[in-house]
Amino acid sequence: MADIQLIRQGLATNLATIPGLRTSVDIPDNPNPPMAIVQLVRAEYHQDFRNGMTEYTFAVQVLVGRQDDRTAQRKLDGYCNSDSASSVKRAIESNRNLGGNAFDTVVTEMSSYGSVLVNDTTYLAAEFAVRVLAS
Repeated sequence: MADIQLIRQGLATNLATIPGLRTSVDIPDNPNPPMAIVQLVRAEYHQDFRNGMTEYTFAVQVLVGRQDDRTAQRKLDGYCNSDSASSVKRAIESNRNLGGNAFDTVVTEMSSYGSVLVNDTTYLAAEFAVRVLAS
């Protein structure tokens, strides 16, 4: 049986390969951007004939500070590019078995690009949907 915390940690480890990006496997009260926050969204059980596979969907929310809107947007654009040095997709998929805790991991989409309010502070953010297949 897959350990959700180990999957979360595997995703955070992959994301930590992006220079300067902090990661969190827990939802922080006071984020310190730039930061990627790994959140479990859904688990779909019984994904094979012997009920040995679960499909997990995680949301990875990337927050950047808004001191300068133009700089913040350029930084977030770099995280959203599919093949840049700071690409969230590329980092997450760099070790698709998450250290032996998954069969496969793929980033399926980026959405919700825009401003978000967290504890009275406005950040620029994007959210990435990540599909993880594990036993």
